[in-house]
Amino acid sequence: MNFPFDPTYGYDLERLLQIESPEIPHDFENFWRTCLERISAIRPRYSINEQSTHHPDWDIFDTTFESSDEMPIGGWLLVPRNRRPRRGFVVCHGYGGRDAPDFHLPFTDSAILFPCCRGLPTRSMRAHISTNPQWHVLHDIDQRDRYIHRGCVEDVWLSVSLLLRLFPELDGHLGFLGTSFGGGIGAIAMAFDTRVQAVHLCVPSFGNHPLRLQCPTRGSGASVTTFYKKNPWVLERTLRYFDAATAAKFIKIPTHCACALLDPFVAPPGQFSIFNAIKASKELFVLKAGHHQYPGMQEEEERLLAELEGFFARLLNNPGHES
Repeated sequence: MNFPFDPTYGYDLERLLQIESPEIPHDFENFWRTCLERISAIRPRYSINEQSTHHPDWDIFDTTFESSDEMPIGGWLLVPRNRRPRRGFVVCHGYGGRDAPDFHLPFTDSAILFPCCRGLPTRSMRAHISTNPQWHVLHDIDQRDRYIHRGCVEDVWLSVSLLLRLFPELDGHLGFLGTSFGGGIGAIAMAFDTRVQAVHLCVPSFGNHPLRLQCPTRGSGASVTTFYKKNPWVLERTLRYFDAATAAKFIKIPTHCACALLDPFVAPPGQFSIFNAIKASKELFVLKAGHHQYPGMQEEEERLLAELEGFFARLLNNPGHES
């Protein structure tokens, strides 16, 4: 490794599991419940077009729906070939966006929606929003009510709404998966969305901003730190309301987290702050590293997928549907 800082930040697993999350702003819950109440009244307009691409397990659809602020959100929908789905999943990407659905997920009996959050490649890019994570993360950061991450959380909520509109019979059998950016945004979204029954967060970002801002890092985190040093007011005005570790205290559904011991882009203390804050039933998978290649990485990912298959099978079983 060639980093000008220690990507473990001097924490071992024992110390990581002792990190506490920040205090909750007095109006944090009201802020997010007001956002959700407004979003709940929206029936997203959408279009779905089947791709001509053949896949042995899936029918593949291009999707677009209108999110909050009249923002078009594109993505993909996978539906099992020749049978009705038994479960549903919304899967949120990292800060690089997404250019295709994930075909390797072990949920072949499920309808899986892969939205691209607003402004991000490849399906939700907009001329007035940078696709570069280091600029996207700063978009309207000076205005709490207009900050881009508020809209991204609402994109996740409306993705759940779309999935239920398409498959109302899956009500009560929904899961969410989010990685990195999607893990942090997902932690906030899942803290207040009662329609989802189980969640997985992988190397989740945006956890414990007061601590995170003290950790040298790369990527979007470095951009936020640079902005904070020149504008320290942004922590109280905006970032505390978009802290995934604060939101995690409100998660009430079973949660599986994969957190890394070493990560040069999403500091492990922030990741573990999110896991530690969860009061609901939770499980932890410890990764050797995140956002970094390492020996044994593929085997570790295979073990994680096997664990997720069992986790969601226990929680989203839908015996009332025929295969």
